[in-house]
Amino acid sequence: LDGEIAARSAELQALQQSCRHMEAELKDLNSSMTTPEIAREIEALRKDCASYTEKLERIKSATNHVTPEEKEKVCREQQLYRREWRRRKRMATELLDAILEGYPKSKKQFFEEVGIETDEDHGVVLPAT
Repeated sequence: LDGEIAARSAELQALQQSCRHMEAELKDLNSSMTTPEIAREIEALRKDCASYTEKLERIKSATNHVTPEEKEKVCREQQLYRREWRRRKRMATELLDAILEGYPKSKKQFFEEVGIETDEDHGVVLPAT
């Protein structure tokens, strides 16, 4: 009887291991897509690919591209305006600081009385170079 119990226990262990393996396989199969779902997904991806290809062709065939010379011109102008902005801001700050040296109230009160609005009041940040 002991031998038979041992044999049956070994058989039980093997069957339980096989059952766990099959349950894991079933879980994997249930979590994966079915054939019709995959077919729909492939079709959707093909449509996306076709629309992107069409969009790319429209972009490539467009005649309104910016030439490197135009781009360089715009960059130079932006640099000029940025430099001028910095220069004028520095001048205004120096002037206001000179006025505030003899002013009895705070800078904030002076700005309110005169009606000065700063870049910081409007959340404007000077672009980086």
